Amino acid sequence: MRKSLLTSVLFAAGLSAALPLQAKELLNSSYDIARELFAEINPIFIEHWEKETGEKLEIKQTHAGSSRQAQAILQGLRADIVTYNQVTDVDVLYQKGKLIPEDWKARLPNDSSPYVSTMAFLVRKDNPKNIKDWNDLTREDVQLVFPNPKTSGNGRYTYLAAWGAAHKQFNGDQDKILEHMGKLVKQVAVFDTGGRGATTTFVERGIGDVLITFESEVNNIKDLYADDEYQVVVPSVDVLAEFPVTWIDRNVERNGTAEQARAYLEFLYTPEAQRILANYYYRVHNEAVAAEVADRFPETSLFKVEDIFGSWEEAMGAHFANGGSLDQLQARGR
Repeated sequence: MRKSLLTSVLFAAGLSAALPLQAKELLNSSYDIARELFAEINPIFIEHWEKETGEKLEIKQTHAGSSRQAQAILQGLRADIVTYNQVTDVDVLYQKGKLIPEDWKARLPNDSSPYVSTMAFLVRKDNPKNIKDWNDLTREDVQLVFPNPKTSGNGRYTYLAAWGAAHKQFNGDQDKILEHMGKLVKQVAVFDTGGRGATTTFVERGIGDVLITFESEVNNIKDLYADDEYQVVVPSVDVLAEFPVTWIDRNVERNGTAEQARAYLEFLYTPEAQRILANYYYRVHNEAVAAEVADRFPETSLFKVEDIFGSWEEAMGAHFANGGSLDQLQARGR
């Protein structure tokens, strides 16, 4: 009996050793229009990680408006990392869940933003409405499509970019800014929940004269639908859109993925990853890579959200909270 038991134990041990180890798994919670970007980055990092460590890795993605993504994590989604398009959607993971430390921005370079972008307009063939800048978007014959600022960081950047351009044009005159923004909001044909939904509405459903979204998205659409000859317009004044990333401390501790998660985000700063980002029309920090692709990015006068609105917290309260300027302007337009 003992011999039989010993044989069974040895057989089980040998069988266990012969089985391949299960790959570690990372879940990246990301903004709505980043699917293709990370679909290209992930296999390259997986290969890099296996060469460095000998460990197999699997990376999964989840995409939606960044605010919805953050809410899903607060409600229990065990994402290891977030790659978002607005600082507030990362901050909330500390403020409401204590899932990350308060100083998360200090853990990686450039305030934990490996790349940046700005807002741009996609117009239809030959630019029939002659769209050149923000003022053209307030005309009654121009219909706009962009994501809902209530649910999308993309949409918030669009709204704040338009407001900031008006702030500079009217030297901070609040009455003129509100009049201008009221006209712009009135021309919105569709507020989609996220950036990819807005793209679908404009391109596939044929709604609207102008799609406003990240510069990266409009250029990728132009390249993808080259036969349709869309045109890209970058306005003369625009917002600097940061793309913050972090690992979720509470989750990586539970998932046993702290090392992998940090390495993945650090990889985004490497020249290899920065070139991929630039190929998707994101503006990158690596000086050598930025110089290589400088001709892809038109000059524009960029401002930071903090320059005009004080802070993201103040901007959120004044413009996107219940009863804020967005609600007021929508109520006026009804």
